Amino acid sequence: MMNCKEISRLASERFDRELGLLERMRFRMHVLMCHHCRRYARQLAFLRRAIRRLAAARATRGPRLSAEARARIARRLDTATQDPR
Repeated sequence: MMNCKEISRLASERFDRELGLLERMRFRMHVLMCHHCRRYARQLAFLRRAIRRLAAARATRGPRLSAEARARIARRLDTATQDPR
């Protein structure tokens, strides 16, 4: 049986790669018995969904600065890189 530390690692890794059959079975068995790990896995899934929704919302919203403000920032950045004080 896997311990909580190993399960927390798998809970994170399952979003980055497909777990093997044995890993999935061990993960599910542990999570069925351990409410702390079950809660942690749910929290990770919630955070992943929230971050994806936030990223999608920002992508559709477009830039928030006006063209004038972006130009002003660009000028200041150019000036800052040219003046090595």
